[in-house]
Amino acid sequence: MTYQGAITPTEQRTPYSGLVAKAQKLIESKGGTWDGISAEGVARMQLQNRFQSGLDIARYTAAIMRADMAAYDADAANYTQSLGCWHGFIGQQKMISIKKHFGTTKGRYLYLSGWMVAALRSEFGPLPDQSMHEKTSVPALIEELYTFLRQADARELGLMFRDLDAARAAGDAAKEKALAEKIDNYQTHVVPIIADIDAGFGNAEATYLLAKKMIEAGACALQIENQVSDEKQCGHQDGKVTVPHDDFLAKVRACRYAFLELGIEDGIIVTRTDSLGAGLTKQIAFSSQPGDIGDQYNSFLDCEELAPGDFKNGDVVINRGGKLMRPKRLPSNLFQFRSGTGEDRCVLDCITSLQNGADLLWIETEKPHIEQIAGMVDRIREVIPNAKLVYNNSPSFNWTINFRQQVYDAWKAAGKDVSAYDRAGLMSVEYDATELAAEADERIRTFQRDASKRAGIFHHLITLPTYHTAALSTDNLAKEYFGEQGMLGYVLNVQRQEIRQGIACVKHQNMSGSDIGDDHKEYFAGEAALKAGGKDNTMNQFG
Repeated sequence: MTYQGAITPTEQRTPYSGLVAKAQKLIESKGGTWDGISAEGVARMQLQNRFQSGLDIARYTAAIMRADMAAYDADAANYTQSLGCWHGFIGQQKMISIKKHFGTTKGRYLYLSGWMVAALRSEFGPLPDQSMHEKTSVPALIEELYTFLRQADARELGLMFRDLDAARAAGDAAKEKALAEKIDNYQTHVVPIIADIDAGFGNAEATYLLAKKMIEAGACALQIENQVSDEKQCGHQDGKVTVPHDDFLAKVRACRYAFLELGIEDGIIVTRTDSLGAGLTKQIAFSSQPGDIGDQYNSFLDCEELAPGDFKNGDVVINRGGKLMRPKRLPSNLFQFRSGTGEDRCVLDCITSLQNGADLLWIETEKPHIEQIAGMVDRIREVIPNAKLVYNNSPSFNWTINFRQQVYDAWKAAGKDVSAYDRAGLMSVEYDATELAAEADERIRTFQRDASKRAGIFHHLITLPTYHTAALSTDNLAKEYFGEQGMLGYVLNVQRQEIRQGIACVKHQNMSGSDIGDDHKEYFAGEAALKAGGKDNTMNQFG
């Protein structure tokens, strides 16, 4: 018997009692040979395994994202958020924490960063963000993230089932009914993942093949950038090289074909432009007539007009407005764009992407400045009114100095006295308690809300948060544990805080699936089951 759990946010699920009744009917139909099977155990395991494939997950989460995008179009206060993950456990704990603190996962996703895959998941060891890691590690991480999220469902539902059994044993019918309703209305930890496919890891066919693997693992949203695959750089480093629009759009279409082949009609494509910080291109775009997309791309090239006889060996020459022009060609064989054209190229990239199948935009910037982003979005929305962005609230930005300088500049422009501040030295701790620092922090606090309203940002993410939190927490623990505090360094700052704050992982045996395993042992072996969760389990010390 296959349990077809809900795979869209609005589809009605069979209630717990109905699943039990259905399983019991099937068991009874086997003439006594299945009498050792518990109908309630079957129903519980079905509920704990609601999603039976990555495509189930992709279909379910794509519908969520589409609904959230429509909600944002209606009201920009309905923006969404995510944090980057490099391990399934990290993603699981994020969603457990979100449900614990906010009661719902609505509007909260996960982000899969190619940077973190390269730095933390490659068999080559730590790598820069240059698409040198194994591309199969990306779908493998998507699958891992959803494995851990599904296990979080199984664990939480398992605890509800135990409470249900306890209520029955105590004869508390009201509590039993309330728990059954809670089980029927259970909200899964499974949420959308926006997954980074970098620049496609090769040509359009390679992009299509990888996209399929990512979607089959559960990805409902793929983010692809307009850099050259074999020259790809982190968006916040120098040396970025873009490709002509036709080359990029072939990869966008490859992603769409992958979604449609696999039956994910609501699949989302996020097209990222690195043109703001990319001053180079590897090739001159093909153009068949003035004003076409190739001609527009080439119009940004840094060229010099040629006179007869000015040709040199190996020159590449283009016709621009009836004039012969020689694009500046570097020893690397790359061509250079004119300085100051980045924003214009970003706007053209975004409009072209949305007109050719993209759903969301990503503009990689060098600083978190709302008006800079909004200036480009305003121009894009003159052509496509509902254009929406995914924005990287990147740890590559020094948020403190950026916002303190923004406040400094605003105060100075307004005629306010800023003589007490050194603009270049505003990162100094001596400014932490100042009025300027307080205003800057308030702007940081409201950045996502304000940028979503002013600059069309539907989704805010931090690419590498847990890379930094893992480093910070490990540094603090090492300093205490290997220093004078010894074991108290762990107990005071880790375990006691887990207990005080109700962190589920303090019961790490339960979190790893020990209780789920005990339930299965009881289903499989009945009274003969040798369970791990008895009175001698030290997890009981945590209540």
